[in-house]
Amino acid sequence: MHIDEFKEYFHAVTDERQSAKVTYCLFEVLFGSLCAVIAGAKGWFDIREYILGHHDWFKRNDMFIKDIPADDTIARIISRIDPESFHACFIDWMSAVHSLTDGLKSLLSMERRFEAHTTEMIAPALFT
Repeated sequence: MHIDEFKEYFHAVTDERQSAKVTYCLFEVLFGSLCAVIAGAKGWFDIREYILGHHDWFKRNDMFIKDIPADDTIARIISRIDPESFHACFIDWMSAVHSLTDGLKSLLSMERRFEAHTTEMIAPALFT
């Protein structure tokens, strides 16, 4: 699955912020947050640390080019997402991933997050 396909699954998640005040792209923050949580992040600080630790990978994929948001900024952006919209998109995306991997025991790469809280990069395994 490619990052663009991920974006298509989450197209219904809309950015309700005033466009003139937007510094960070909703998709980038959402994608980075999901990657971090899949890799074991437990809070906003962990999410920022994950993005910071993998900034080169994100930049190669045209994300977080200028800067990485602070953890409280990530929290504010994510908290404005409509939960029902996100839930529907997430279920559709995970169904597609499950089909794509033929149900590989809930994705082997996701299982690794439970092994000693690894900081291994999950996104390249999912989005190549």
